[in-house]
Amino acid sequence: MKIRRSLWRVVPALLVVTVVAGGCSIKELLPGGGERADMYVLSPKSTFADDLERVSSQLVLEVPIASEGINTHGIAVRETPLTLDYYAGARWTERAPFMVQTLLVESFENSNKIVSVARRGTDLRADYVLKTELREFQAEYESSDNVVARVRLNAKLVRMPQRVILASMNFEHRIPVEGAGVLAVVNAFDVALGNVMKRTVEWSLAEVAVDEKTRKKRRRRGDED
Repeated sequence: MKIRRSLWRVVPALLVVTVVAGGCSIKELLPGGGERADMYVLSPKSTFADDLERVSSQLVLEVPIASEGINTHGIAVRETPLTLDYYAGARWTERAPFMVQTLLVESFENSNKIVSVARRGTDLRADYVLKTELREFQAEYESSDNVVARVRLNAKLVRMPQRVILASMNFEHRIPVEGAGVLAVVNAFDVALGNVMKRTVEWSLAEVAVDEKTRKKRRRRGDED
């Protein structure tokens, strides 16, 4: 597998903008420039716990916050704890945080346990907002012949319109890359992100279900929400 060295290490600071613009070199950003990259996409989750409760609320998902090294089309890899590189000739179809947001929306929809879910920016009136931070989204070399895909997501569930944080949770999964080549790395990412998304969906819906019941009891007592 070819690894393109991070531009943070090999070019002057003036050119760091090329990493922000998708982990590409200037030549790759120009029309018709650079080698054609293989495009990869991951899959949403479609299986969840059988006892997952159905909720009657509407949920809006914000784009995950991410560092500049992750907020890119490049498929990131760490050979050492202090470096960040990208696989050459391979890209995600969207910048990683936007891809994760899309897959989370689809995963919530696939649960069939929520009235409506959408991205931030739609006209949907949100009962809850899910704020997330994509803290890890890279392959990592644990040794010269042992590579893992690592995904870590912090999630905060916010009740609207009060903007009260109901709960916060970290979700992380690491899985060894089985086989050689970028496709093997992508397959490992698919499993790792799938695990994180499944737990995020189940946790979010469980928290919403508990809060819905609490708010319903308060309304019956005539308490303010």
